[in-house]
Amino acid sequence: MTQQWDSNRYACEVGFVATLGEPLLALLAPVPHERILDVGCGDGALTEKLLPFGCQITAVDSSSHQIAAAIRRGLDAHVIDAHALPYAEEFDAVLSNAALHWMKDPDKVLAGVARALVPDGRFVAEMGGAGNVARIVNSIGGLLNREGIELASVNPWYFPTPNEYRERLSAHGFDIVSMEHFERPTKLDGDITAWLEIFATSFFAAFNPLHRTKLLARLREELRSDLCDAKGRWTVDYVRLRFSAVKRDKRS
Repeated sequence: MTQQWDSNRYACEVGFVATLGEPLLALLAPVPHERILDVGCGDGALTEKLLPFGCQITAVDSSSHQIAAAIRRGLDAHVIDAHALPYAEEFDAVLSNAALHWMKDPDKVLAGVARALVPDGRFVAEMGGAGNVARIVNSIGGLLNREGIELASVNPWYFPTPNEYRERLSAHGFDIVSMEHFERPTKLDGDITAWLEIFATSFFAAFNPLHRTKLLARLREELRSDLCDAKGRWTVDYVRLRFSAVKRDKRS
């Protein structure tokens, strides 16, 4: 089972992802007529907030279900794997929110982003950083270990340290303008089960649906003491890596 996305459920139950990504727009500072590429646009909820700036926007995501939702928002959106971006010096800026940590070969992604940008083009993004959802990952690892599965073999996430990602960006021709690595505990409107079913099911691909449901219920109970308060309100232990970088102009 690879990661599957239901755009309707995503919008209803984890719509906060786009809302919490809004500071990226200020960091991007778009201006009219700029050509902007959104990598990993999801359902386009954040992407469409660029429209009032008068930009020419292209949005890509590997999920056909999410892209269909983005098209319904009136966006120029395409099903494209970010590991194989097909663009060459076509964009003034690239934006990405809560998507890069789903891409397990960051060098292929960064090479494609660099190739897509014009010289001096901007790359602004936020992703899960080192320590992101660590409590959840640790519990998943314990559950899988008891089932005879190694966590690393099924982990769909890549949460780099600032130093690691800074080095990768530099190696692909970017100069760092700013980089933040910060904790952002995020309260959920509902039960953490929905969050787990949306984001964490890839860990349990080896199990039949019934056993998968039982494992998720067990995981929920293990997380309760740390992530749920006395009133039953859940908080996810997010840690984010947010950065702005500029593609070096090799002609100068």
